[in-house]
Amino acid sequence: MGIDSLTPSLVRQLIRDQEMELREGLLDSHAVEQVFRYGAVVGSEIQAFASLDRGMAYTKKLIHDCELADRSFASGTVIVADSLADGQGRFGRYWHAPVGGMWMTVAFANTLLPEATRLYPLAAGLACCEAIRHCGVSAQLKWVNDVHVGGKKIAGILTETVIGPRHGEEYVLVGIGVNVNNDDFPPELADLAISMRRVLGVSLDLEEFAARLLAKLAWGIGLLHYEEGERLQGDDGSGCIEVEPLLVRMWRQASDTLGRRVLFGYDVQKNPQYEAVVEGLSPDGGLILRHLTDNTTLVEYSGEIAYLD
Repeated sequence: MGIDSLTPSLVRQLIRDQEMELREGLLDSHAVEQVFRYGAVVGSEIQAFASLDRGMAYTKKLIHDCELADRSFASGTVIVADSLADGQGRFGRYWHAPVGGMWMTVAFANTLLPEATRLYPLAAGLACCEAIRHCGVSAQLKWVNDVHVGGKKIAGILTETVIGPRHGEEYVLVGIGVNVNNDDFPPELADLAISMRRVLGVSLDLEEFAARLLAKLAWGIGLLHYEEGERLQGDDGSGCIEVEPLLVRMWRQASDTLGRRVLFGYDVQKNPQYEAVVEGLSPDGGLILRHLTDNTTLVEYSGEIAYLD
């Protein structure tokens, strides 16, 4: 079961279904419509491949070629592959991406202010976690870009910002890798990774899972734009994030990071910097940490953590 028949129409149908589900939930019906209007770009175009070296690299080249040819790049374009030959995570770390997993890159023309742009990883992580939970897997989020089950990684998110070579337009690339049906990990990952198939004991329809993830992402990205619009219409019109956005609240509720004792570092595997207790999440997505050596409070916006308890 591959993803070669994933289509924008399937994604739009799940978005409509999700919109109906949310009408009686978090926001009033008008706000829900606005959110999904903003998020409708997700899956505007979908390119599916049997194999790629790296989804991010292919997407960057696609943007580059479109701009040099003076063609418009469709925001919300999805690149998805059955397998990646050179899958990479943060800091170029090897990412095992064989057939059976879900390997996806989504590219957006970025019109958000910097404060809201910082929330892209949280929006993508929440969408991924919710899609996994929908299938019956009790996944949780770890700041800023991991989804895990019982301490084992089931999905990862990588975000990068690129600038178009001709028009200077900014794009946000969101790479998402999910261990869905791939159940055979190399020895170095055997104790660190897990798949949905291993948890559930059955294989899943990759096309349906990918479409549902994109529908969840449409909600998250739409919510980023909607809430920024509401702030811009506020008293000072600055767009500054002072009150906790709904997206941040939803992310926090799906995470097990708060209250944990952690090791923090920009690259925590190679250069751990300090131990801390996670005290909260700032309205613009920063991790609020209490340094265990000097008891100072810090807010980190980049880097990563490792759980110590």
